[in-house]
Amino acid sequence: MDNVNLTDNFLIAMPALEDPYFSNALVYICEHNENGALGIIVNRPIDMNLAGLFEKIDIKLEAEQMARLPVYFGGPVQLDRGFVLHRPLGEWQSTLAVNSEVGLTSSRDVLASVGSAGLPAEILVTLGYAGWDAGQLENELAQNSWLTVPAKAEILFDLPPEERLPAAMQKLGISFTQLSDVAGHA
Repeated sequence: MDNVNLTDNFLIAMPALEDPYFSNALVYICEHNENGALGIIVNRPIDMNLAGLFEKIDIKLEAEQMARLPVYFGGPVQLDRGFVLHRPLGEWQSTLAVNSEVGLTSSRDVLASVGSAGLPAEILVTLGYAGWDAGQLENELAQNSWLTVPAKAEILFDLPPEERLPAAMQKLGISFTQLSDVAGHA
């Protein structure tokens, strides 16, 4: 498990994971290396939409088609900061390229573009992120806290939030009813 790189993968919380932040969570891993991991919870909309967020941060939202998009709880770290998961990658001031088509941007310029031009059109805006120190995620995987599956951009951007976790599990060929909350030992 030493050299595993889960960048551009989903983490599916196992039923035994009782942490309220991550119970029933689907996390998209944006970066995973020897220093740790960074991910975004992609199935937890909060009681705010982009219109409300843009009003709070004083950015004009002219692209009306974006106004009703939900804002998500991205994780328990830096809840006061916004993160935009988007496709296409684009060129923004502070973007982490997850792969050749998906980026995670934390700079305000991407929100200004969404507000004025509605671009990038495929976005998921979160407050906060999920982070793991070096070796922490690997330890959680060894304790059977998470299942992993390669991510698909279609699950992130084409499905409503409540369908993302079941769709990711379907890629593994399982459903929640098949998961046990206790780890098996041979």
